[in-house]
Amino acid sequence: MKKEKSELDKVATKKLIDDKYSSRFIELDPKGYFIIKVNHQTNELIVEHFSNNIDKEGLATDPDTGELLGCHTGNKRKPLSIITGRTAKEIGIKLTERNEPLPISKLDHALYIGRELQKAEYSLINGTTYIQD
Repeated sequence: MKKEKSELDKVATKKLIDDKYSSRFIELDPKGYFIIKVNHQTNELIVEHFSNNIDKEGLATDPDTGELLGCHTGNKRKPLSIITGRTAKEIGIKLTERNEPLPISKLDHALYIGRELQKAEYSLINGTTYIQD
């Protein structure tokens, strides 16, 4: 019983730490943003890379329309590229080891993508739903 409480305390502490870091200001990557998806039927991770501009307030805007980009706007945009693979490592290598300009310019963005790819791969392996943070 004591061990279970200790494990719960560790989980709660980790959540507090993650929540603290999730609430900080994040400078957006001028190279764009990514939408990560899991296709359980094809056993693939799918990463769509989209362009954006950053306005004077630090918010992402559509380069074509100048409108603010949001997660739930319903606007359909065409990705600059689509990368597919079966593992987080495979996608990570495809994103970072290529001759053309890299689609990520900020280290914190690269770390975020890596964490999300690991979550997506876990979802693929376990047949669970993946929701990108």
